[in-house]
Amino acid sequence: MITEQQQSSGLKHGLKQRHMTMIALGGVIGAGLFVGSGVVIKSAGPAAVISFLITGLLVVLVMRMLGEMACALPTVGSFYEYAREAWRDRPAMGELAGFLTGWMYWYFWVIVVALEAVAGATLVQFWLPDVPAWTISLVLLVMLTLTNLISVKSFGEFEFWFASIKVAAIVVFLFLAGLFVLGMWPATTASVANLTVHGGFAPNGIMPVLTGAVAATGFYFGAEIVTIAAAETAEPQKAVAKATSSVITRVLVFYVGSVLLVVCLVPWNSVGIATPYVSALKAMGIPAAAQIMNAVVLTAVLSALNSGLYASSRMLFALTKRGDAPKGLAKLSRNGVPVRAILFATLFGYGAVVMSYVSPDKVFAFLVNSYGTVAIFVYILIAFSQLRLRARLEREAPERLKVRMWAFPYLTWVAIAGMVGIVVAMAFIPDQRTPLLLGVASLGILLTAYAVRQLCRKHATAAAPMGEVRRAD
Repeated sequence: MITEQQQSSGLKHGLKQRHMTMIALGGVIGAGLFVGSGVVIKSAGPAAVISFLITGLLVVLVMRMLGEMACALPTVGSFYEYAREAWRDRPAMGELAGFLTGWMYWYFWVIVVALEAVAGATLVQFWLPDVPAWTISLVLLVMLTLTNLISVKSFGEFEFWFASIKVAAIVVFLFLAGLFVLGMWPATTASVANLTVHGGFAPNGIMPVLTGAVAATGFYFGAEIVTIAAAETAEPQKAVAKATSSVITRVLVFYVGSVLLVVCLVPWNSVGIATPYVSALKAMGIPAAAQIMNAVVLTAVLSALNSGLYASSRMLFALTKRGDAPKGLAKLSRNGVPVRAILFATLFGYGAVVMSYVSPDKVFAFLVNSYGTVAIFVYILIAFSQLRLRARLEREAPERLKVRMWAFPYLTWVAIAGMVGIVVAMAFIPDQRTPLLLGVASLGILLTAYAVRQLCRKHATAAAPMGEVRRAD
């Protein structure tokens, strides 16, 4: 198993339990919920609730798997290390699985950094229309890069407050919208007519519901950051156990509950569904609805940007420890922050932001359309890692299993089948074919990079004895 020496990394234990809980909760509440959910609702109708429920259940299962592994083996790199460890008896497979998991996850988050910087600029222009978008993107990137460079505690504090605002906004929305739908709002009567009056609950049939489940997959990604952050907290087992439990019990309420209330308040086929939460607030007669939601979504964007810089830098730091990334990127500051890993992620982010303005239809479009599929690949690898590691832990160190995956191995296989089903379904859904193809292309690029790395290592190993002979002479 992963030893204590392997876990010692030089990173500081600056995150507290409150940070971990909010990192986990904030990770699943992103701009996708506030804005992207409208796309799913427009396609599936009120049955979009089922779409979010299906995907949410899969994410809950993956989070339980991660909670089990992170509590048993808290280490830098989290599931990157688990992928390697799971195939310990087959080192070649373990190296490949680790390499792909680590780099695909890094790729996912650096693209998120760029996307959120671009999205943040658009949101800020709501209030400052005369300021160029690229200037705002640059300011947001620099601001949150500095936050991450100061210390892990600085990242934790910013994320705590960002996530707190998002969670508070969702809780208030659930409360107020619930009162409205139940007829407990002034001058209203209980009504859920919008669920059925505009063509029925599933007006376009079952296929858009399944399609919506595929599209909603990307909205849930982010909760797994808490298992990466475990290496920087004083009590990783306790912190991860509580954090993963909280996200499992609340993710479905936040997503499924709020989407259900939205479709009760706003007709699914109305123009307003393009901005679902703004329209829901307007339906309740809440003043300055657009201003309020713009501020909430901006908070969600800044949170994702902050988390993206953190997650990508820590994964890159873990990759350096195994020789899967240049060793020079492992350098830590006096505060235990992987400075070069953070800056490398920002460089990629800056480049992607530039591409969003220079080549939005080619380079940037490739990045946008490929990163979601790559994230699904990561989750599939996580599930296979848990399948193998759980069996080994039960044989070698059952006392480490403080958190256990439910109904193992059956629910693990259900999760794998569900995620593979999503990937297969993408091939038959016109809107999802391009993301699938580009995601597979990204996977092919990484496989090529791995083959090149292995070839270089082979040549270096073959040349080593000759070098030793020369030194002996």
